[in-house]
Amino acid sequence: MTTAPTAPKSGAEAPDDLAARAAELVRDAVLGDLARRVVADCGADVGLVGVPEPGVAGSGGEGMVLRHWAGTRADLLHDLPVPAGTGLGGRALAERAPSWVPDYRADTTISHHYDAAVTAEDLYAMLTVPLLHGGTVHGVVYASLRAVVPFGDVRIAAVARLAEAATRALAGAAAWRGAAPPAAAPAATAVRRPARAPAAPLTRREHEVLRWAATGRTSPEIAAQLGLTCNTVTGYLKSAMHKLGVRNRTELAVTARESGLLG
Repeated sequence: MTTAPTAPKSGAEAPDDLAARAAELVRDAVLGDLARRVVADCGADVGLVGVPEPGVAGSGGEGMVLRHWAGTRADLLHDLPVPAGTGLGGRALAERAPSWVPDYRADTTISHHYDAAVTAEDLYAMLTVPLLHGGTVHGVVYASLRAVVPFGDVRIAAVARLAEAATRALAGAAAWRGAAPPAAAPAATAVRRPARAPAAPLTRREHEVLRWAATGRTSPEIAAQLGLTCNTVTGYLKSAMHKLGVRNRTELAVTARESGLLG
C-alpha cells in the first residue's frame, strides 16, 4: 500500500530550501575568504569582491554590489552598487576580462563614478578579475594598492589563480542545488592557458628578458637592468610571445612558469 508524501512540518525547511541556503552560506564564505587572501597572499592593500545582483542594472542589464572586503579603512566601498560598464570592476563585469590601471584616479579609459570612495581609501593601482563560468560572471574580485605602480604579471597571475580556485568552489556549491558542475571553471581565460613548449627555442636574451618580465618588471626597468633600449626589450618579449603562442605579458609569464622556463 502506498501513502501520500508527508508535507514538511511547520517551521521546517524543505530539502531544496536547505540546499539553497547551504549554497548561499558557502558562497559567502568563499568570496569573503577570496577578499582576505588577495590582501594576505597577493600583497594588495585592499581586496574587494562584487556579487552580481539583479537590482543593479548597467550595460546589458547587469550589475553587482561590493559585498566582501578586506583591508579597508573607511566604509564608502562597503555594499557599493556597481552597474556593468562603470568603473574598473564594472568594466571587468561587462567585458568578461581582467582589467587593471596603475593610477585609478588619473586614468582616462574608465568612468569615474567612484572617485570619492576610492579617494577615501587612498587607493591608486587597481586590478579587477571576473569569476567566470560558461560565459556567466559570478563575481568580480578587486586587488588595490595605495600607491601608483604598474601591475606586474606575477601579481596579476596570482590574483587570477585565487579567482579560479574561488570559481571552482562556487561551482561545487551550485551543484548542491542541482546545477551540473563544470568540467573546468577558469576564472580568467585571458590569463590562463595550457602549458606548452615554445615552437622554437628561446634565445639567451629572450630568456633573460622573460625572467625579468615574470617578476613584474616593466620594459623600462628591464632595459635599465640589462643595458638595453625599451624597443629592444619589447622586441625580445614579442618574439618570446610568438614562440610560446601567447597574446600578452600575463599569458607569457604564466605559460613560461608552467612550461618550466623560469626554473
